[in-house]
Amino acid sequence: MPLLLVGLFLYGGSMAMVIRGTLGQIPWDVLHVGVSHHIPLSFGTIVICVSLLVLLGWIPLRQKPGVGTIGNALLIGPSADIVLSLIDPPEHIAWRLVLTLGGIVLNGVATGMYIGSQFGPGPRDGLMTGLARVSGRSIRVVRTGLEVAVVVVGWLLGGVVGLGTVIYALAIGPLAQLFLPLFTVDLKQPVPLIDT
Repeated sequence: MPLLLVGLFLYGGSMAMVIRGTLGQIPWDVLHVGVSHHIPLSFGTIVICVSLLVLLGWIPLRQKPGVGTIGNALLIGPSADIVLSLIDPPEHIAWRLVLTLGGIVLNGVATGMYIGSQFGPGPRDGLMTGLARVSGRSIRVVRTGLEVAVVVVGWLLGGVVGLGTVIYALAIGPLAQLFLPLFTVDLKQPVPLIDT
């Protein structure tokens, strides 16, 4: 549970870092920021609302949420708002790049932590796996399709697509693959010792 909670807090913080880097947002955040231009809610509140809408999409897919799914939907947004309130966008391009790259790497660490806690996928990951299962398409095709769709819709709404978006898209898979084994909780039960 501590691994899940820390991972979710760091995930929201990493989103805020990339936003404050102002070099382009994480694909789903392109949508979140785009929506924020039209609805007078905080970024984090919009993240929660989108997460809950995505969870409704699980119903026809017969996906079952876990504790981690609900935690993801309700906790990442507030943690992003907290970190956004603490960091101002830097003026110098070097610091913007540091924030963007640091946020992307931290996102990989946080992904490894919250998925590795084994409490269930986040709303967006569950939508991806459910659509892949129902459609018979590969995870790669479904994830790419979803991310392209949210980036396009978010961009049309005023979200920012840029260098950070491209770096994230290229780096998050390898980063998650790197960090997931480091944080995955082994759920195997130890074999009890029997007195003879």
